[in-house]
Amino acid sequence: MTMQPTTQQLDIFADSRDVMLRNDVLAPLERRDAVAARASLEQLAGEYPADGALPALTVLVRELEHASTAPFADHASLAVACRHLEGEVVPAARRVLPAQTVQSWLAPSWRTLARRAASLPFRGADAGDHAGSHAAPLWLLAGDGAAAIDAVEGIESWWRIPAPLAWMTEARYRTGGLDAAWPLLAELAWLAPVRFAVLLPVLGDASLDALRRQFDAGFPGAGEVDDYAWFPAWLLVVKPALAGRLGEARVQRDRAASRAMALLGEILRREHEGDQHELISLRQEFSRLHAPLFDVYMATRKVQHR
Repeated sequence: MTMQPTTQQLDIFADSRDVMLRNDVLAPLERRDAVAARASLEQLAGEYPADGALPALTVLVRELEHASTAPFADHASLAVACRHLEGEVVPAARRVLPAQTVQSWLAPSWRTLARRAASLPFRGADAGDHAGSHAAPLWLLAGDGAAAIDAVEGIESWWRIPAPLAWMTEARYRTGGLDAAWPLLAELAWLAPVRFAVLLPVLGDASLDALRRQFDAGFPGAGEVDDYAWFPAWLLVVKPALAGRLGEARVQRDRAASRAMALLGEILRREHEGDQHELISLRQEFSRLHAPLFDVYMATRKVQHR
């Protein structure tokens, strides 16, 4: 005897039709096949014009259809394209694509913008809204640290400017890990403590995050973001094994926190050599730069400071 589908079963079959059509759009979308995705999108829109996923799917299909490779004429054009990608395409991708594929799907779009921006020069803080309009951060969003390094190296004296220094620090981390990034992390902390604090969660390094929490809890500072300028010197106190890597940082003599780290590196060398006479003078100089941090250092030596 043949059983006829119940009304409830028929409803399930009807409900699954929109799911199937949605998947028919997503499959070519994930392959970045604009023609097939458009055809499936039109079928979904024809049968389910009120489907909740239609707006996001439409944005993504248009992103594939309207991709341009023409170089940007100016920073304003790049800024408009970045706002579109960040404000419309990224949210749409997060809305309908599997979470684990969102970043890889967006990478070609960021890569295209980076290539189109390659000829635009870096513009500093006085450029207002266009200060970050440069290929380097776009290469980072595309997941290409090596290309970001090349882009930053094209900026004159990039290590003296907060934005490109932050980009280079992230790029070094992405390509070589924390060990490769230590010198630039120190330079960024001295030059731009705010950018340093913003970058750490972006890197998402578990050991670096743990050190930051330790610093936040134990550094004898003012409790303000500018305290991070002293992070490299504090780091040498709690992890002297990093002296070699941090010693590669370009010392900024006009910044007390930078001089303090360089001085502490010299103190550590003198301790190893057993030069007590020179140590006294160096320690006095360090104490004048930051007495509370000097006390932390002395506590690690189990020496009572007088």
